[in-house]
Amino acid sequence: MSYCLNPDCQNPQNLDGRKYCLVCGSKLLLKDQYQAIKPIGNGGFGRTFLAEDANRLNALCVIKQFFPLPHIQGNIEAMAKATLLFKQEARQLLELGEKHPQIPTLFAYFEQEQRLYLVQQHIDGQDLEKELEQQGAFNEEQIRALMNSLLPVLQFIHHCDVIHRDIKPTNILRQKVDNKFVLIDFGVAKQLAGTSISAASTKPGTEGYAPIEQLRGGRAFPASDIYSLGVTCIRLMTNAELDEIYNPLEGNWMWRPYLQQRGIDVSERLSNILDRMLQEYVQRRYQSAEEVLKDLSEPIVAPTAIASAPAIAASAATAPPPPPPPPPPPPPPPVEIKHWQCVHTLTGHSGQIRAVAISPDGQLVASGSADKTINIWELDSGSLVYCLRDHSNWVRGLTFSPDGKSLISCSADKTVKIWNVNSGKLIQTLAGHANGVSAIATSRDGKAIFSGSDDGTVKLWDLYTGNLMYTLTGHSGYVLSVANSPDGKVLAGGCGEVIRLWDLYKEKWIGDLTGHSGWVRSIVFSKDGRTIVSGSEDGTIKLWHDSKLTHTLEGHTSRVSGVALSPLGRIIVSGSGDKTLKVWQSENGKFVKTIGSHDDAIWSIALSPDEQAIASGSADNTVKIWQCH
Repeated sequence: MSYCLNPDCQNPQNLDGRKYCLVCGSKLLLKDQYQAIKPIGNGGFGRTFLAEDANRLNALCVIKQFFPLPHIQGNIEAMAKATLLFKQEARQLLELGEKHPQIPTLFAYFEQEQRLYLVQQHIDGQDLEKELEQQGAFNEEQIRALMNSLLPVLQFIHHCDVIHRDIKPTNILRQKVDNKFVLIDFGVAKQLAGTSISAASTKPGTEGYAPIEQLRGGRAFPASDIYSLGVTCIRLMTNAELDEIYNPLEGNWMWRPYLQQRGIDVSERLSNILDRMLQEYVQRRYQSAEEVLKDLSEPIVAPTAIASAPAIAASAATAPPPPPPPPPPPPPPPVEIKHWQCVHTLTGHSGQIRAVAISPDGQLVASGSADKTINIWELDSGSLVYCLRDHSNWVRGLTFSPDGKSLISCSADKTVKIWNVNSGKLIQTLAGHANGVSAIATSRDGKAIFSGSDDGTVKLWDLYTGNLMYTLTGHSGYVLSVANSPDGKVLAGGCGEVIRLWDLYKEKWIGDLTGHSGWVRSIVFSKDGRTIVSGSEDGTIKLWHDSKLTHTLEGHTSRVSGVALSPLGRIIVSGSGDKTLKVWQSENGKFVKTIGSHDDAIWSIALSPDEQAIASGSADNTVKIWQCH
């Protein structure tokens, strides 16, 4: 079926294959590309339709149709102004969707027949109101997960001077593919310094969820979105209608006694956070998402796997006897000795390759060079996709964001840069280091960037806003390598011959791993976070399990510049200044084989997620792709 977009059509449903509406004669294919299938939303600003994109193999998308009010449509000047403001806001939405994975991508925006249209990405998922109906009230753990997921999104849009203005359960979707929350319906979004195209008589936001400043005066602030998120949380926790838990005489929310009467406990910490989010007066609320996140992050004791020996000894005298250790996991199957073949030698850089990275989907490989450029290549074909030019000195480090949408680079020019992988465009430059930046890593959840510098510091940045969160000091020299544990709690930084460990929740140093006799060039965590693999200029690779040195791998005759641990944790791949790539068993540290070599020192290596490809970057100015056969 297809659906006529003429709001005056008496019978808008049409059979597939028709070009014009059978009833009103309107053209059914919008812009000769988008065909509405059925309406899925209706509000004071317009209508929303599920649609198909004929130019993208009939892929599903969403059409938002906006109606300028009659007094605007009849006024040429007013209509022109409304259209201009609409386009300004659409461009803002386009930028938001490109930069953040939890905001739908905007495909197109245009005017047709005095109606304004947005075409957006279709999110395959269910909104939280429907989830509430099907599964019942959310518990505290689920609410915390929701807040920890959405507050960084609010932080990002507020940094871009955008207020959502309509946060509620129906505007939050949980994607089927990865269970991540997506914030939708920016149709009434407003730039902080901009002007809404709606009439004053059309209330922005949804009554009950919108704070008083929106409903009375149409004004909105970052604290307004925080209020709406707070209402959303108590709606999901209580599964009560909002008028059941709001006292209009006193102007406060009664969600706490509502839950207490039903025997449901909520921690005092979360209760206090929600109460502050729900304050009627703007100035009494949290003023930023960062403030909420800070209060939401409870201090967590550093994992025992990285606790320092003195701390363990001090607590042993008073601690109760530990429970018996769990049985050891079954040993992994023996490592199959695979054959690796060089399938591509990528040329194009005019300087040595200091960094390589493979995208999470295994489709792309990025290389950073002393020639100040970054090349993005197709891994399978070896074809050059983009050459990125903005650094003013050597590119020293590269990593892809976990969702594969961004590439992060660091350079001797003291900066970190974030690039859009799909377009090859520079998104943001992060400046703040006092010397060159040698190492770069992201958190597993994709929210944070860690940069290690020759200035002796590690900086933590917000990936989406570019804000500097904090700086870790205390290193005695250059920080040449960084890695974040899979649970996000621990940061490891290679400084000189030492691996320094930090508790990121407490922002404090918690211990050192010592044993190398040369600078630590590369660090990687195992999937469970209990093992660290390090490569050093002393020519060795060391394996540390629960902070104890378990194996030293010897075989390279020069510095080990890069190490990679397979996702299954069975093999380690290393690249060295001796020009060779080697494979080792991670369980016992035994040498497996030498894969191959370059004509000069290898500076960096990367292993694809499926373990079928390796990329190596060398001082011979080439990148080699090795495929497993």
